[in-house]
Amino acid sequence: MREPGPVDRMRARGRTSVRARVARLSSKRWQIGQCAVAAGVAWFVASDLLGHPTPFFAPVAAVLSLGTSYGQRLQRVGEVAVGVAVGVLISDLLTLQIGTGAWQLVLVVTLAMSTAFLLDGGQVVVTQAAVQSIVVATLIPDPGAALVRWTDALVGGAVALVAATAVPSAPLRKPREQAAVLIRRIAGLLRAASEVMTDGASERGIALLADARQTDQMIRELQAAADEGMSVVASSPFRVRHRGDVRRMAEVVEPLDRALRSTRVLVRQVAVLAYHRRPVPSSYALLALDLADAADAVAGELEVDRMAIAARPALLAVGDASGRVERADEMNAEVVLVQLRSVVVDLLLITGMDQMESTNALPPPPR
Repeated sequence: MREPGPVDRMRARGRTSVRARVARLSSKRWQIGQCAVAAGVAWFVASDLLGHPTPFFAPVAAVLSLGTSYGQRLQRVGEVAVGVAVGVLISDLLTLQIGTGAWQLVLVVTLAMSTAFLLDGGQVVVTQAAVQSIVVATLIPDPGAALVRWTDALVGGAVALVAATAVPSAPLRKPREQAAVLIRRIAGLLRAASEVMTDGASERGIALLADARQTDQMIRELQAAADEGMSVVASSPFRVRHRGDVRRMAEVVEPLDRALRSTRVLVRQVAVLAYHRRPVPSSYALLALDLADAADAVAGELEVDRMAIAARPALLAVGDASGRVERADEMNAEVVLVQLRSVVVDLLLITGMDQMESTNALPPPPR
């Protein structure tokens, strides 16, 4: 069988990249649709209801305010709306009095940014004030439209504020789904480590270690999903009832981070033992397999939108077994057992136990 060459690998990466881009687009379809609808509604309000001839800044303010992320959405809506309104107002008023040109632009931007700072605005407010003042003073100068475009900016911000309260349920499910993906990854690493413990294949151990080192991104994705979920329940009055659930899922980020780190340490020790051809008690390999099955049970509960209480007995059984296995002759092998027990404790936290309960649930390690 022919080894894949550089061209084959490049094509494979290209296909993966396309799939990743399509998945990213799919995950943002609600936000894109929401921005598009908000832009249309803002234009309709400013043009058809208020009678403004070309309400450019209404849809601009709406789209800039909403963006495509749920994180701190209400805060962003307020900051962008204020920044746009300040920039448009300052530029409109000054253009009406002094016209347009290079020195006028210097004055307009200076006053717009200074006003934003005086209003105690953050970086977003100040930047938007400067950008929108430049747009008014250079691209669409129209002294006769003073205050009209400022009203359009306020209309866009108001439409965005209303739209920001309408959010789908997907961001509320995402933390559970991402946590389940991460736990399944832990289970896969544990199974692969068990195989290396059994056959002592050093090449496979080294490859597994390289694979385990690529999991940092998963924690960042889980943290981002948890933050987004908390932002959704904070910004939408229609999702307040989900706050407790989302908060509980946000609290599992830390124990899952520890569980993944413990798994990586375990994999590293297993790879070192295989490289030096040191034996590992067969009971440790079996324990890793049982823990992988228990982790899959936790992931399965999360995938069907349940706290993983039903998976607790399987984890407790693994924890109990970890106190009855034999001692290893190698210190690195002892570290493997310690990390297995650490993963059990961290996963028990996902089932609703607190730190003290999960730690005390395991018997003392073998002597």
